[in-house]
Amino acid sequence: MAKRKNYPEEFKRGAVDLVRSSPDRSLTDIAHGLGIHLETLRKWVRENRARVQAADGGGDAGMTPDEKEELKRLRQENVRLKEDNEILRKAAAHFARETTR
Repeated sequence: MAKRKNYPEEFKRGAVDLVRSSPDRSLTDIAHGLGIHLETLRKWVRENRARVQAADGGGDAGMTPDEKEELKRLRQENVRLKEDNEILRKAAAHFARETTR
């Protein structure tokens, strides 16, 4: 059985920062380059993401400006679609009442 390694927090943060700053590289490539197991790196990234979201109240921290803009656009579109849906629901209810009279 392999011996479990304890990595310093600074090393973990550096590895996660490397992942975040290298979107063109795969996790496998980065893990291999750092000499750590892929699942170890994946766990650190996942834990970091959870920490950031918890600190931000589950918001959009850690996102690129493009991702934030897209999220904003999608939220606005979601509101508009909900409003459209409500209008259609009310119209359908009105026409259903009119046809039963």
